[in-house]
Formats: sequence, C-alpha cells, structure tokens
Amino acid sequence: MKVVVAHNRYREAIPSGENVIVDTEIAQLREAGVEVLPFQRSSDSIGELPLAEKALLPLSPIYGRAAQRDLADLLDRERPDVLHLHNPYPLLSPWVVKTAHKHGVPVIQTVHNYRQVCSSGLYFRDGHNCQDCRGRLIGLPAIKHRCYRGSAAQSALMATTLAVHRPTWRSVDRFIALTDRIAAHLRDYGIADEHIVVKPNGLPDPGEPEPLGEGFLYGARLSPEKGLELLLDAWRRHPDGSLGPLRIAGDGELRPLAEQVAAERSDVTYLGVLDREGMRKARTDAAVVVAVPTWNDVLPTVILEAMSSGRPVLGTDVGGIPYLVGDDAGWVVPPQPEALAAALPIARDQAVARASSARARYLSRFHPRVLTPRLIEIYTSLTANSDHLYR
Repeated sequence: MKVVVAHNRYREAIPSGENVIVDTEIAQLREAGVEVLPFQRSSDSIGELPLAEKALLPLSPIYGRAAQRDLADLLDRERPDVLHLHNPYPLLSPWVVKTAHKHGVPVIQTVHNYRQVCSSGLYFRDGHNCQDCRGRLIGLPAIKHRCYRGSAAQSALMATTLAVHRPTWRSVDRFIALTDRIAAHLRDYGIADEHIVVKPNGLPDPGEPEPLGEGFLYGARLSPEKGLELLLDAWRRHPDGSLGPLRIAGDGELRPLAEQVAAERSDVTYLGVLDREGMRKARTDAAVVVAVPTWNDVLPTVILEAMSSGRPVLGTDVGGIPYLVGDDAGWVVPPQPEALAAALPIARDQAVARASSARARYLSRFHPRVLTPRLIEIYTSLTANSDHLYR
C-alpha cells in the first residue's frame, strides 16, 4: 500500500503535539510495511518563500497554487492508494482534497481541532469557550474578535476559507475522529456517520516505566486555554510544601505568571522550555502529570506520554480528556479552582495506586500494535470501496 501523508507543520518554536503525532504515525506505518510519501510544508518556511509566492500567500488557505502543482506532480508520478491529510493551513489549503480526487485518490483526514467551523480551531476566545460561529454561513464573529492570529484581515480570510471549503470538507471520503466528542462535532457539521471513524492517536512504547518520582508536572504551552492560571489558583489554596513539588515546563504569554509564582513559593519550580529528553526526565521526576485545559482540548499528547510512562494524570473534564483518562488512569474534575484544589491531595496520595492502571490503559488502547493495524484497516476498506478510481 502507498499512502501520501499531507501536513502543514506548525512552527517548531511552538511545541506542537500534532507535529509529533504525524511524525510518529509515519514511522509506525513504515514499520508495518506501508510505503509512506510525506507531502509536508512548514510554517517556518514562510519567510524564505520567493517573492512571487509571498505575494500569493494571503490566498494560500483558499487555494495554495504551489502546493496543488507539487501535489499533482507527486500523484501523477507515484499513483498512491490514498491521501491522508492532517493540517492544511496555511500553505496546503483544503484544495488538496480536490486535487487528490481529480487524480482518483480517496482522501482521509484526521481531525485534530474544530477548524471546520472555528477560525482559531479552538472554540475558545478571550478566556472562555466560544461557539459563536457555529451554524453560520460565514464566521463574522471571528472577524469581529480577530480570532485568527489577532488580525481582523487574517480572520476575514480564514472565515472566508471555511465558508468556501464547506463543500470540500463534505467531500472527504473518511474522517478520523480522535474521540467521540470530535465525532459529535463532525456530525453537527453535517458529516454522515458512515464517513466517520473514531480512532485516537498513539505514541511509541517508551518501555517499562521507571519508579514514580515526586510531586506534579505541568508541561504545556503557557497560554490561557491550557489552564495554567486555573492550576496556580488551585495550588495557592494549599500551604507551601504541603503537596510536594510542582514543576512547570513550557513557554508562552503566561510565562511571567509561572516565573512569579516560582519566585513566591518554594514548592513551585519553572523549568523553562524543555526538549523531548528534558520532558522525559521531568516526567520521570514526577508522580502525577497535570493536564488542566479550560478549552475542549481534543486529545492532548502530554496525557498519552504520561500514561505510556506509567504516570497517572490529573485532568479537567473537557474535550477528549475523559476519553483518554477513563476511570482508572487518573482523576478528572471540572475546570474550577475549588474542584482542582480538592483533587490535588487525592492525586498525591493515590498516585502509586493509579500508576500501573495508567500504563495498562496505554498498552490496551493507545499502543502502536493496537492503533496501526486499525489505521491500515481504514485505508484498506476505503480503497477497496472507493468510487475515486484511476482511469
């Protein structure tokens, strides 16, 4: 089987779980004997584009002429069985679906966010969950609130792109919904059940877990929707040192808050930005991983990493977190300071008891030996029954 994996990579300066998942999935497919043809563009390359392409950049989310030309050449040359799309923005454009279908290639998309409807993809703005654009022909609230990159002009372009490509998305042959909540989002968008398959992401097995460390680890982008303010509000409700250490890793607009609390309390340490090895060590040093977003986070990679390492997770009951954690791999609470404050000492005291369950849940549900055959099965069933045949 030959598969084109199409993905517009997020900037490397901003840690992206989606980039990690795409790279991991490619490696897993190759290990299973699938011939993978990556078709990727990177947002890091925008500053290096030729002047002619830069001039057309504002239109790339709608059409992406260079990407369509290069993709058409690849499809003509390689004649793949399927195209698997992840993120198309801004350099690929949903137009890759049309290009693939023109060449008789069926298309699968893994849905990592809410970008079919929401210009930011988050259903979150100004510190609260927002679905103001849901059900609208064009997302005028996104333009008003500058939801895409803080720019009214870019928000207008993205809202227009979403409106223009509504028929394009509905022509996708199969959507992979990472959780049941993403499946519900797609149904609400008008996608029929028979075009939706629920299959979560997975990560490679890091091996048998090391013994639990001490305290809590929070590792995420330090932005409002990721819940740092919620966590620190809950943490401050306990005396300094009573919960063990809290280590914070990441960067973003709330970095000054992390640094301030670390200066105020002896039990909080700000680790800064960590690479993968640094995060692995930080997980090893911890007993519990904290993932407390306030937006409907689809499927946080940090939770998969925690469970694969035998670390239970303290999370909020939003997005895909209840689906990931289940009943025994940690604790899930409402995204409220008092609820989280009450759960912190429980997690501290029960971490050892939940550690083996976290690892077991990863092995049974999110290990490559479970998920890679499922993905190949999706490819095979689609190509076997596709109406998009080569002439």
